[in-house]
Amino acid sequence: MAVGARSGHEGPEERPGRSEESVPPAGEDAVTPGDASGDDGGDERNPDGTAPAPKKQRSFWKELPLLIGIALVLALLIKSFLVQAFSIPSDSMQNTLQQGDRVLVDKLTPWFGSEPERGEVVVFHDPDKWLAGEPTPNPNAIQTALSWIGLMPSSEEKDLIKRVVGVAGDTIECKGTGPLKVNGKALNEASYVYPGNTPCTMDDAGGQFKVKVPEGKIWVMGDHRQNSLDSRYHQQDKHKGFVPVDNVVGRAIVVAWPPTRWSTLPVPDTFDQNLSAAAPGALGLAGALPLVLWRRRRLTVGNTRVSGSRTAG
Repeated sequence: MAVGARSGHEGPEERPGRSEESVPPAGEDAVTPGDASGDDGGDERNPDGTAPAPKKQRSFWKELPLLIGIALVLALLIKSFLVQAFSIPSDSMQNTLQQGDRVLVDKLTPWFGSEPERGEVVVFHDPDKWLAGEPTPNPNAIQTALSWIGLMPSSEEKDLIKRVVGVAGDTIECKGTGPLKVNGKALNEASYVYPGNTPCTMDDAGGQFKVKVPEGKIWVMGDHRQNSLDSRYHQQDKHKGFVPVDNVVGRAIVVAWPPTRWSTLPVPDTFDQNLSAAAPGALGLAGALPLVLWRRRRLTVGNTRVSGSRTAG
């Protein structure tokens, strides 16, 4: 007799109508009726032996407030730490940005210590009443709520958008109609300056200048040079036209609306050249180093000769 097989007569009970072949071999993982019926205590039944009624699913309308709450929290987190939408209110950045465009601003990288770089388009808080006299929008309740959670551009924040042309240590210069120079090197701005504009503006209100950017500040200019009240025209404020890095909200990375205007906002190629203010000093040091080494060698040889003569004497 095979080990584990049943004869049908040795057990305490025999179920009628079951053949020997219908009994599963011992040790197999077959599911038996007892496993499904709850004989092993795995299934709960009512006291009268009837199966319990199936649990009702929660109504969609009861779950909707929870879903909305989660969406609002996520929107606030995204607005605070990742990206935020801003609306372009003027023509000062034409043709890169048009009035009414919506841009998405990267707010994440500044949390990791990243600072604005030359050529980037940045959004920043008003440094010192740059927007004085500008009309204040009057949004309705829905617009206010949507802007608060970041689904619409904020209408209450006093923010501006310009291009960074100088960072700490840079010397920025405009003479005549241009070109604009950074640390003595001319920028080719034809790819982004408004057609028909000159890189520099010949006026006595700030269009002609030569400034050095202090630590913790940036110098910004609009792409529509003849229609932008940027750093040039605020040199009399408390920051002398410079924008504190702490005022920068983030870098504008993409035009998100309208769909026909969708585009990224890369740094123009003209800023890829070596514009570092430290380059002339480094070159001067490199040129002076051979002279210093030669002089030190000469003095060392001279001292050796004097010392040797004294010893001999």
